[in-house]
Formats: sequence, structure tokens, C-alpha cells
Amino acid sequence: MNPAKRAEIFARLRATNPAPTTELEYATTFQLLVAVILSAQATDKSVNLATRKLFAASPTPQMMLKLGEDGLAEYINRIGLYPTKSKNIIATCRQLIERHGGEVPRAREALEALPGVGRKTANVVLNTAFGEPTIAVDTHIFRISNRTGLATGKTPLAVELKLLKCVPENFKQDAHHWLILHGRYVCKARQPECWRCTLADLCEYKEKTELYQATPRSKG
Repeated sequence: MNPAKRAEIFARLRATNPAPTTELEYATTFQLLVAVILSAQATDKSVNLATRKLFAASPTPQMMLKLGEDGLAEYINRIGLYPTKSKNIIATCRQLIERHGGEVPRAREALEALPGVGRKTANVVLNTAFGEPTIAVDTHIFRISNRTGLATGKTPLAVELKLLKCVPENFKQDAHHWLILHGRYVCKARQPECWRCTLADLCEYKEKTELYQATPRSKG
């Protein structure tokens, strides 16, 4: 895919959503961190249902640490992998208090040293909370990048590095939100809705786009 086409893709995404952001609900950087840890292999909707009550009861790492693993589990037990997530979040709360004065660190290395925090989670926090132009590659972004030809790669890291290299600077800050939302609601895994996609004429996923372009917008 050439640079002009990539730029047009993001120009169109920005035109439809000028100020994208995460669909996770949070009030502080700490709460965002917890929500992102919980969102692994879970929907944002299920996470929000749990964290509304959790954050009301324990909005800070100090208060959440007092819950303990079992107490935290009572709030998040409808979320996948909740025993492991409860263990990691309590350990993260302890580490934030002991090493960072109860604040979420801004440095990538310090973030990734927290239990349950990998590169993707660190990227989300760095981008959404601290305004860093990072791109967190989840399953949606990995799929879209390869499917459209925007940035192909065999691993999430390979796709991330390619996106960081090829996404124009003026779009980089919001790129990950645009791609996630597009993958969640339009360019779906099993049945991409090419017939209503504003990027269909730019997409290089020929086996789908050629079929839908034969009857453009008729299903809307």
C-alpha cells in the first residue's frame, strides 16, 4: 500500500470520528490501567459493568489493595480469567504503592514491569492517559492491518512497528482508536461489512471488497 492511500484511509477515519477514544470507562490513569488489564480476552462492555461498582468502592490502588484477591474477585468474577487478573491487579496495586508512590508510571519499562501488563496494555496507557503516539495492536488492529494491506506482519509486534513507521505523524496519536473501532463495528472478523465501509475503495482485501462493490451501499 502506498503512502497516499494510507493517508487517505486515516483522513476518512478522522472525518467520521474526529476525537476517538477508548470505550472503557475510567476517571483516573490508575482506573484506566485496571480496566485495560481486565479487558484482555473480554469485551469492553463486560469490563465496564464490573468496574462501575469496583471503582465506586475502590477508586485508588491503596483502597483496591485492601480488597485482596478474593475481595476483588467478587467484583470481576463475570470477566474471563478473573482469578489471574485479580492476582495481577492486587500485585500491581502493591507495586504502584511501594515503587511509584501510588501513581502509574509513564515510562514503558516501568509499566511493563507491573504484573499483568504487557506491551499492548502499556501502549494503551501511554497513548490514552499520557498522550504518547503509540499504537496498541490488539486482535482488531492485527486483523485490519493485514486484511487491508495497511501494515502486514506475522506478529502483533511486527504490525505495530510497521504502523509506527508508515502512519503519517498527524494521524498517529489517534490511529489505534480509529482502527479498533473500525474493526469492532465495520471490518469484523467473520463478516466484514464492506458494503457500508468508507474505506472499501482503498482496501486491498479483494475477495471481499470486489463482491460488495458490485452492489454498493444497497444493504444500508
